[in-house]
Amino acid sequence: QVQLVESGGGLVQPGGSLRLSCVAVGFTLEYYAIGWFRQAPGKDREGVSCSSSRDGSTYYADSVKGRFTISRDNDKNTAYLQMNSLKTEDTAVYYCAAVWGPKTTVQAMCVTTGFGSMDYWGKGTLVTVSS
Repeated sequence: QVQLVESGGGLVQPGGSLRLSCVAVGFTLEYYAIGWFRQAPGKDREGVSCSSSRDGSTYYADSVKGRFTISRDNDKNTAYLQMNSLKTEDTAVYYCAAVWGPKTTVQAMCVTTGFGSMDYWGKGTLVTVSS
């Protein structure tokens, strides 16, 4: 079965850190652009960070710049989102998604491409930032 599986969410206090993981099952993540998206209650889904498979370029939403880092380990077929200095407004369900590399740019994937147009996406992992 071809899918993406997220893990690593949980409850953390403001100022804390979490690392989300996204494992690709049934396909090779190395050839795909990857992105992390989030949806908070009552809000639209937004692109948090995206990473190109072609040139190493990355995109970060202004709200997470300097705090979040996207990375991938091709040997493990896994992508990560390291989240530091977490704020209450980071509370959301976080999803990872993948798009065939030549089809997109990080800007397009994170900002303009509809989530339903991604080639693969996971079911999400909940991150709650609260004291």
